[in-house]
Amino acid sequence: MKSKGGVVRVRENKEGRERFVEIDGCILYAHIVGEKGNHPTVIMDAGYGDYSKAWKKIIPELSELTEVVMYDRAGLGGSESSSNERTSEKMMIELKEMLVKLNVKPPYVLVGHSFGGVNMRLFATEYEDEVAGLILIDSTHEDYRERFLPTMSLEFRDAYQKQFIHEGSYDEFMESLKQMKQKRRKLTIPLVVLCAGNKAHYSADSQLLWNEMQRELLALSEDSTFTLATNSAHYIQHDEPEVVIHTIKKMVRSF
Repeated sequence: MKSKGGVVRVRENKEGRERFVEIDGCILYAHIVGEKGNHPTVIMDAGYGDYSKAWKKIIPELSELTEVVMYDRAGLGGSESSSNERTSEKMMIELKEMLVKLNVKPPYVLVGHSFGGVNMRLFATEYEDEVAGLILIDSTHEDYRERFLPTMSLEFRDAYQKQFIHEGSYDEFMESLKQMKQKRRKLTIPLVVLCAGNKAHYSADSQLLWNEMQRELLALSEDSTFTLATNSAHYIQHDEPEVVIHTIKKMVRSF
């Protein structure tokens, strides 16, 4: 039976608090660990086609410091599929509604990996007064298609397009980047850009361009910091979890 607040199912276990929340006709899964206390709540959004399990290496230590909320976007992990458009703007609205229904109150430290970084940038742009800080983990740059993809091999580009079967389409993904470009503005919140510096499938030139485009994201905020994770491929939270943990803890404690 659905509760008035929109939470349709609750599950408690040693790994945290699981919630299933109805958002616009779709049941989304959220996993909450830790307690808020005097620190901001950390909100985490995984990369394209990925879900809350992407953070499992760093969650135990973070949960000792503050409340952490991970969730699965529609069609991924424990969440139902949705007939609504799968663009960042729509996902941002769904996340905001979910946090309200879960009674997870600001301030938030937003953490986004890859495509999740696009979603978190939009959230920070739209609800900046609720955000204590933004951490982008090898986040997709809004000029990815125009500037980066052309530097990659035809085989890479073909494989890249074929991956868009998990959530939304290639066109919806590119529409999300367009939305981010249209809404881009200078933020006043602290920003940390974590860049993966060791991608085996990138040429030396492509890696240099990726690093350069990641550095460009520093211009999003008046208070920004760049960290190059030299031993990491795309998933810094897997390859160098200590880097991500340190970055999040530092931002949470600084508020």
